[in-house]
Amino acid sequence: MASPRHAPRQLRRSHAERTAETRAKILAAVVESIAEVGFQRTTAVEITRRAGVTWGAVQHHFGDKDGILLAVLEDSFNRFAARLAEADVEGLPLARRVERFLDRAYAHFTSREYASTFEILLDHLRRDGASAKGGASWQLAMWRAWDREWRRFFGDAAVSRGRHGVLQHYTISVLSGLATILTLEGTAARLRDAELGLLRDTLVRELGGS
Repeated sequence: MASPRHAPRQLRRSHAERTAETRAKILAAVVESIAEVGFQRTTAVEITRRAGVTWGAVQHHFGDKDGILLAVLEDSFNRFAARLAEADVEGLPLARRVERFLDRAYAHFTSREYASTFEILLDHLRRDGASAKGGASWQLAMWRAWDREWRRFFGDAAVSRGRHGVLQHYTISVLSGLATILTLEGTAARLRDAELGLLRDTLVRELGGS
């Protein structure tokens, strides 16, 4: 008589895996909520409803609402940094490096994650005290990470450190502005490709020293 077949045993997830999954659900719920109903309506009730967890679980992982908002900022920029880090630019001519950088940067600035972080940062700027200081600290960390990737792409450019800083700030300003226009106008937004092309040409000219 043949021995009965047993169903394959399911592997139990580790505590770290369960924790990571819960945190990811909560962060995704915040981003989704801000994108769909706005920052002011992203309440504790709305977050827990979308994430399918209790507020106690949110507090366990993030402390309070400010804690979860800061975590959303960090997660968003970590995704952006990873997107840039995945680009292999070794040996590429300057024009191709600029193109790859802008492709990935623009994809981030037009994402739901960035739209959510922008609203969170605006809220930080409206307030005083510890929350505002926390926002400033995060922005400093973000700038350092951005600068690190910028240097990896364009560190060989024969321009001064101060000029690098100007070009970085200019690039962020243009990309965030285009993303805002896209949000306001939707699919009717015009001239996006031409404006991105102008930014690309400007960076190639400036970084190339011509």
